[in-house]
Parts: sequence; structure tokens; C-alpha cells
Amino acid sequence: MTEVSTECSRRAIVDHTRRLAEAAAAAGPDAAVPTTPGWTVTDLVAHVGQTQRWVAEIIERRITDPTQLPTDVAALPADPREWPAWLTESAQRVAQACSDDALDAPVFNAAGDARSGTLFWLSSMVNEAVVHGFDADAAADRPAHVDTDIAAALITNHLAMLTSPTWERQRPESAHALRGTGQTLQWRATDGDGAWFVERRPDGATWQAGTRPADVTLTGPARSLLLTLTRRLPLTEHATAGLTVDGDIDLARHWLDRTAHVSG
Repeated sequence: MTEVSTECSRRAIVDHTRRLAEAAAAAGPDAAVPTTPGWTVTDLVAHVGQTQRWVAEIIERRITDPTQLPTDVAALPADPREWPAWLTESAQRVAQACSDDALDAPVFNAAGDARSGTLFWLSSMVNEAVVHGFDADAAADRPAHVDTDIAAALITNHLAMLTSPTWERQRPESAHALRGTGQTLQWRATDGDGAWFVERRPDGATWQAGTRPADVTLTGPARSLLLTLTRRLPLTEHATAGLTVDGDIDLARHWLDRTAHVSG
């Protein structure tokens, strides 16, 4: 399975945040965000910029103790004309914080998995910029673009979060609902070598790269798979998104309805 370099990930944070700023300007600050009900574009911009600054501080200060995480939130400029520069600054700051020198530094990893803290946050910040960039494009009624390799890497990150050691503490209802008795789901990209096999076991869900026979298989562009997994594209629109569903679609629907990780 193709892996994305850390340099490509840092560039994606900056590029997708820039596109988000452009879409936010086109939509206007009071526009509703259809893919995140209850949010306006103002909420979206504030969330992304504040989260990027918050994560940058965690890495810059090499915070390892979750009780010491930052509590202050950066103020969103009152004038929307200042938002593009504000977002550019936040994106560049967190990308620079995730420098090669910081990759192995001791930093808190909220997933509790084998990744270094910086690599965990780097993937999370790419996810924030890409998925919320799609939200901004939806608000502005603009087409969204995600490179295949980035989309595939974010699918891996998404499944890693849902099966991480800390998911049950963070989202216990989701973790319990994803347990099963051997039901299997296959996600397969048609525009690359991305393939993800999920098994729902009594002690929790697991995933691994590769293809296997499954109770339900969803096949299509990595971008569409990602946006379906993050619940930005309804499964009911799978044909419109270029996806095919073979097998038990109710099993796929159950998985999507109970995965609370929505990058927000």
C-alpha cells in the first residue's frame, strides 16, 4: 500500500488549508456548512485555525502529559478579510512543528498506538485540512479535490483511530457498537493499490491492509471512500460518488452510522 512522505503530508496541510480559506471566502462567514449540521463557515474557520495552533503548541513544547495540554484557544480575527492570512499562519506553524527533527521527539499521542506523537498529530492535521476543506467546498458549492495517495493515507488513519487503544475511552458507544461476531467489510480503491479489510470481533474491530472475501465490499475512488467513511458523502449516494457496493449494504450502513470519528 502506498505511503505518503512526511514532506507530502506537511505540504498537504498548507495546500488544503489554503483551499479551505478560498472556499470560505467564496461562501461567506454566515453560510451554513451542509456536511457539518449546525456549523457556519465562521465556526469551520475558527475550528481549523484554532486546532492547528493548539497542536503546534503541543509539539513545540514537547508535551507528553495529557494533563498539561494547552487550554488557551487562539482568537479568530473579527474581520473575515483577515482569515486567509490567519489560516495560512496556523497551517504553516503546525507543518513546521512537524519537522523531521520532531518526528521521534517525545510528544503525547492521543491514539495510544505505535506511532510517535508527532506522526499521530501530523496525520490528524492532514485529516483536519482535507475533510474540513471538503466541508468548506460544500458550503461554497465548489468541487473538492483530494490526491489519491492523500485520501488513501487518511483512510488508513481513520481506521487506525477507530481501532486504537484509546478509542473505547474516547467514544465508548462507538467502540462497543463496532464489535461483532466475525462480520467483515472490505474497502478497495480503484485508483491506486489501497485496500482495507475490517473484521468485527467480540473484543473489538480490527483492520489490516489488503483484500479478502468480505460480507460487504465497497469499491471506488479513494477520495469517495474517504468521504463516505468520514460521513461527508451519504452511502445512499454511492452510485453518484462512483462507488459500488457488493454484499450486505446494511452492514456497511451500520458501520458508518456508528463511527463517531468525524474529524471535528
